[in-house]
Amino acid sequence: MSEPNRKVLLASPRGYCAGVDRAVITVEKALDLYGAPVYVRKEIVHNRHVVRTLEQRGAIFVAETEEVPEGALVVFSAHGVSPAVHDEAASRNLRTIDATCPLVTKVHNEAKRFAADDYQIVLIGHAGHEEVEGTLGEAPEATTLVQSPAEAAEVELDASRPVAWLSQTTLSVDETMETVDVLRRRLPLLIDPPSDDICYATQNRQLAVKEIAPRVDVLIVVGSGNSSNSVRLAEVGLEAGAGAAYRVDDRSELVPEWFAAATTVGLTSGASVPEALVEDVLDWLADRGFADVEVVSAADEKLIFALPPELRRALKAAN
Repeated sequence: MSEPNRKVLLASPRGYCAGVDRAVITVEKALDLYGAPVYVRKEIVHNRHVVRTLEQRGAIFVAETEEVPEGALVVFSAHGVSPAVHDEAASRNLRTIDATCPLVTKVHNEAKRFAADDYQIVLIGHAGHEEVEGTLGEAPEATTLVQSPAEAAEVELDASRPVAWLSQTTLSVDETMETVDVLRRRLPLLIDPPSDDICYATQNRQLAVKEIAPRVDVLIVVGSGNSSNSVRLAEVGLEAGAGAAYRVDDRSELVPEWFAAATTVGLTSGASVPEALVEDVLDWLADRGFADVEVVSAADEKLIFALPPELRRALKAAN
């Protein structure tokens, strides 16, 4: 019998989004400009390979601002921080570069505006995620966190008062809208944010996975376990029809038995994943007979974000 035709369906778009690219370049440029060490509050993006590479260049990642020496330079991660963190940095005379993704900043601004207009705010997201902590900090008295449709069915809010919903930018589009539908049935005065909170890159990567999932026996998502959008990609793939789905940090976590009965493998990566890690997985698969690669494109991304203004000013002054 002839060997089955093994192939890989490679999702596009995948990997770095504009906000991640901006944040990583921010730390790199800061190291070039100021030299090591450059402190970074939390992981600049949720990918252990990116963090390790920047550490090797002299970045020091800390859990809280209080760990940064007085007067030192600190970069705030792409996930955003609350006003309290900015205040703490100012009280310790820290020089700051804010690498918050502009799409996260948009959600922060929406929270402030709704709170100023006396709205109740429902924030759909995951407790403990840095992005959620930052957004909650913009209007803590007005904001209630809801993590799922089940929680939306139980949350206690005043149905006679206006209420607005916002969301973490890296969620599953489908589950978020399911949660909104539950809220809308219970809260007749619920209004939507002025524009979609779930970021374009999250939506596009999920759309690409939905395109390939029904055709694959196994879906591989390259991304770290603390990357919300990477975890969601694996879940979306299963929901869309993939035979199985696995999230891996890199090729070292691939298990040959996953592919023993597979003829078609799907491959994508989260929004904080360098393309080199995907190429490593493709090489691993090719060595095991999956050398035929078909790119399946669901969207064309051309968005680029400018570097943080404080860094642009410093770079201009240095030239």
